[in-house]
Amino acid sequence: MRMEIWKDQGIVLSVRPHGENGAVVTLLTEQHGRHMGYVRGAHSSRVRGILQIGNLVSAEWGSRVSDSMGTYELELHSALAASVMDDSLRLGALLSACALCDAALPERESHCGLFYGILALLQTLETENWAPTYVMWEMAFLRELGFGMDLTKCAAGGDAKTLTHISPKTGRAVSAKAAEPYMDKLLLLPHFLRPARSGGDDADVLTGLQMTAYFLEHWAFVHHTQGLPESRVRFQERFARSCAPAEAVLA
Repeated sequence: MRMEIWKDQGIVLSVRPHGENGAVVTLLTEQHGRHMGYVRGAHSSRVRGILQIGNLVSAEWGSRVSDSMGTYELELHSALAASVMDDSLRLGALLSACALCDAALPERESHCGLFYGILALLQTLETENWAPTYVMWEMAFLRELGFGMDLTKCAAGGDAKTLTHISPKTGRAVSAKAAEPYMDKLLLLPHFLRPARSGGDDADVLTGLQMTAYFLEHWAFVHHTQGLPESRVRFQERFARSCAPAEAVLA
């Protein structure tokens, strides 16, 4: 029987121990989407270094039957995870992004744009502007899943130059004046996503994380029995603690 074989590049999304010395590894690949495979010798020091979540790898997948799990042969291409291991917030963002892809994407459905998007995000984690970029990546992730937000104009016909809020029902932006009667029903739009493109400090990023968390939970993960991935929840909690005044943290 002829083996089914393909080669691709992929980002490690998750690693689950399987058997005495193996693991089931899920990659987000460039051409083959989110794809699982069994890796032998996963507990060896060499392979453990390859199987860090967020790493970019060269992968060869093979199986005797195309719809079975199959096996992976992996080589490290770029140790993207290593650069953020000592920074809990950046590491949290990496784990969150990978967990979202692992939980939300159907297996073996091509998402080439999302592959390059998360690759760019992981590379951006080494820069100072990584946090606003992470929020914008989550918006692109939602759009890839079919849940796009519209921040180009006011949903109520108001001034498109003064957008300050977003409707939790429609994902459409609302201007400052139009939002006044509905403040308790709308989500706040972070300043770095408003027309003036100001802000971007930690408090503003937290506003953005709270906004995207709402849409992730109520749109993308509304039918998932486990809800929003725990890595995403922990990342936002950790980011919120980093924004809190020192006296509040000590209280």
